[in-house]
Amino acid sequence: MSRRPPRFLLGGRRFSPAASLALAAPFLLLLLVVFILPLVMLLHESLFVPAPSLGNYAHALEEPVYLRVMLRTLRIAFLVTLLALLLAWPLAWVMSRSRGVGLALLGAAVLLPLWTSVLVRTYAWMVLLQRNGIINQILGQLGLVGQPVRLLYTEGAVVLAMAHVLLPFMVLPLYSALKGIPEDYPRAAQMLGASPWATFREVIWPLCLPGVTSGCLMVFLLALGFFVTPALIGGPQQMMIATLVSQQVRELLDWPFAGALVGILLAFVLVLVLLFRRAVRLDRFVGQA
Repeated sequence: MSRRPPRFLLGGRRFSPAASLALAAPFLLLLLVVFILPLVMLLHESLFVPAPSLGNYAHALEEPVYLRVMLRTLRIAFLVTLLALLLAWPLAWVMSRSRGVGLALLGAAVLLPLWTSVLVRTYAWMVLLQRNGIINQILGQLGLVGQPVRLLYTEGAVVLAMAHVLLPFMVLPLYSALKGIPEDYPRAAQMLGASPWATFREVIWPLCLPGVTSGCLMVFLLALGFFVTPALIGGPQQMMIATLVSQQVRELLDWPFAGALVGILLAFVLVLVLLFRRAVRLDRFVGQA
């Protein structure tokens, strides 16, 4: 017996694979023109300009200055992911157990920052953290410090500001995963004598692990390529790889070396995504959402 090609549902109607591809064609064309093609051209320059070689990549990996920038980028991205997870977990848990007006208010608190420019939120942190900012004024009025503390242009300030900007990308996957856990499961574990910690470790954590890994992956990948917040909050002392690429392109006009930096970052991201796909099946998580 011949099998019919699968059809996809959209608004109650069934579409063949050819029709689905035609509907997605404008988006795929836009993706090809504004993302894939420029990326391929940049990688091509990194490998074949001025001559076919891996010299640009070797220079990026052998120079201590560039290695420090790459390691700093990885460290900051990891710390931002960890802080976002610690901040997002309680909020996502409360949202998953809330109803009505309470859930609407919490959801608005998570989504409203996404409607505000990253530049505006970054400048707000600069107002808070500067030498004569609000935090230093409060610390001085409480008598905790004798003189203003250096908060701005530090790695801690960069991590805090980036975690605030990327927090919604951690909250939403966590909320989706926690929402799918029936309330009877933790209650049944407690009735069987499990402590709150044992209930969390044996019941809640395994069931919400797809949301945790998805949120961590999104936040980590976004943090790797962050530009505005580290440039303004961290300054030259806390340069990350996106700022370094911008410097090579705009100031030094060294497009091949900038392409090599992008290629190294792209290779790391691809390896990370492949490891993630092996650890957690993406189609399973999408099916639970």
